[in-house]
Amino acid sequence: MSALITGTGSYIPDKIRSNEDFADAEFYTKDRQRITNDTIDIIGKFEKITGIAERRYARDHINASDMAAWAGAAAIEDAGIDAGSIDQLIVAHNFGDVVKNSWQTDAVPTLGSRVKRALGIVSPACVAYDLLFGCPGWLQGLIHADAFIRAGLAKRCLVIGTETLSRVIDPHDRDSMIYSDGAGAVIVEKANGHSGDSGILGSVSQTHAFDESTYITMEESYCPPDNSSSVRYLKMQGRKVYEFALSTVPLAMKACLEVCKVEFNELKKIFIHQANEKMDAAIVRAFYQLFGCQQAPEGIMPMNIRELGNSSVATIPTLFDMVRRAALPGHRLNPGDIVLFASVGAGMNVNAVCYRI
Repeated sequence: MSALITGTGSYIPDKIRSNEDFADAEFYTKDRQRITNDTIDIIGKFEKITGIAERRYARDHINASDMAAWAGAAAIEDAGIDAGSIDQLIVAHNFGDVVKNSWQTDAVPTLGSRVKRALGIVSPACVAYDLLFGCPGWLQGLIHADAFIRAGLAKRCLVIGTETLSRVIDPHDRDSMIYSDGAGAVIVEKANGHSGDSGILGSVSQTHAFDESTYITMEESYCPPDNSSSVRYLKMQGRKVYEFALSTVPLAMKACLEVCKVEFNELKKIFIHQANEKMDAAIVRAFYQLFGCQQAPEGIMPMNIRELGNSSVATIPTLFDMVRRAALPGHRLNPGDIVLFASVGAGMNVNAVCYRI
């Protein structure tokens, strides 16, 4: 009994902030020392490393649950189903709804409940809940949906990833330029025998929660005048995250293929969390090196981070939706293609899913 993705949708905010928009920013180090380098040089080095040229921010009146509902509605329409037929509604996020300038997260009621109401789903048989798993949250939600379907506990699930990271970042931290907002969603259904061998083939999940749990945290601003014990911002130890990802994600990807009995050369695409272009490329290259290949095949890794930035749980479903709709030049999916999803993030959590289109 396989779980099949029958619909995708996404919401990409229309507010664009380019790298040049940070030209007047005052950046500080973790030790709260002003960085005196020319800001244009800082931005140039940032773009060279991350590949990010611009990112999308939600309009002030739009929250994470709003974007989740819109992405979910698009996936429902794409699948051609009745929203009332959904058994599990899973919303992955990390901060709930953060009202602009409020500095407070809000997840009561859960975003799952808010999205269920926004979609007009009345039946109590549709169980809606939130999933917090760092950036791999949406992919973990996909794994949950697959497990429910395989266990016979659900026939149809809606899995959404949504985030407004622009509202939890320190404007005096260079890493603030990484993050963005957005939402992506998929409908996952019991295959019912009409899909052949298509569907989720298997998955791998890991949590590394000793020293690794401190790599991505919430801390005070780097700017001394803004230092306040009542306000926390998203912080990342970039070098440690990079090294951790490079040492764990390729192995998890390989383990996933082994679970699914899929050969590495059967892969047509790798949809990896859009965290950092240089890091993602290094992860995929290291993955192929595990099989004795020094370089990854050309075109194996779609990327939209240059235009959209890192929207955490929303990056993979947004990217998958774009490729599935042939909206990303140079990338298409065909029936029978085997693809690999992989993510890494706060926890530190790692996961991978193998899927046949």
